[in-house]
Amino acid sequence: MSIVELPVESQRWLDFVSGRVEALPFHHPSWALLLEECYGFRSFALALEDEPGRLVAGVPVLEVRRPLGRARWISLPFTDLCPPLVEAARTEQLAAELDAARQAKDVSQLEVRGPLLSSELSEPDPPLRHTLSLGPDPEAVASRFKSSVMRNIRKAERSGVTVRRDVEEADLTETFYRLHVETRRRLGVPVQPRRFFRLLWSRVVAPGHGFVLLAHEGARPIAASVFMAWNGTIAYKFGASDASRWELRPNDLLFWDAIQWGCASGFQTLDFGRTDAGAEGLRRFKLGWGCDEEPIRYTVLGASSGRLESSKSTALAPVLRHSPAWVTRAVGELLYKYAA
Repeated sequence: MSIVELPVESQRWLDFVSGRVEALPFHHPSWALLLEECYGFRSFALALEDEPGRLVAGVPVLEVRRPLGRARWISLPFTDLCPPLVEAARTEQLAAELDAARQAKDVSQLEVRGPLLSSELSEPDPPLRHTLSLGPDPEAVASRFKSSVMRNIRKAERSGVTVRRDVEEADLTETFYRLHVETRRRLGVPVQPRRFFRLLWSRVVAPGHGFVLLAHEGARPIAASVFMAWNGTIAYKFGASDASRWELRPNDLLFWDAIQWGCASGFQTLDFGRTDAGAEGLRRFKLGWGCDEEPIRYTVLGASSGRLESSKSTALAPVLRHSPAWVTRAVGELLYKYAA
């Protein structure tokens, strides 16, 4: 067996990924191509090929470079989880072939956003992943919710909050984006460039690999969520809301709508995404929906940077929180790609 490099958009790679039941929406080529086009990274797939020429394991990869630095391979940047698609019996061989390919290209390291071997990066308190099992009956799923979750959903409904699913591009690139900028400013973190969301629409949402939900109070948008959906899994990716209307519980209603749609559409899992250590409020929110909880582990082959994505610098946070929204946008335009 040997490693082959394939265009991530090739039919051969798509056929392999589509045939893996464990593949997540982030494994779909549309996500890697979005990141490539937005940030200028080179995307490709590294796959293990057997003697008859069949692909039996692999990972999607983006090559990331910083000024004056050596290239790094990441599978995949700006992604909570993208584990290697491999059977347990082939993990050691895949790891060895990936590392050999890395060294042959003089790449400093390969970071896989998932467990592969004992070389995985570890932290005393690793980030957590929360997933909710779905089924054909949304009421059966709801029976696992804490009572406070259903109270919040009913409160949103009684308050006249409505959820709109049939959205257009402007609902993502304008309406959601405005809420997203304010949310990121409130948290003190830069926002993705607006072109990211234009590409998210054209690469993911429009082809049917994701959807956007908007919560309204009357005609006023007060919350929005972006989900990726493919291969049996719905993955929550982005959320934004008007803090002054939190008492109406629009976010609970958005998740309930996503759950109902997922059950009706035959999806098996709703992935609530990554929760960093110390974010106990967010963790309680997710556990309230009856989620299963597991640690997220990453693997690094080659020289370790000693940095996990969760180790975000907080130096800019107080500046962004007390700056106009345009500052959050400008910092994101200039620096966001370097967070990869």
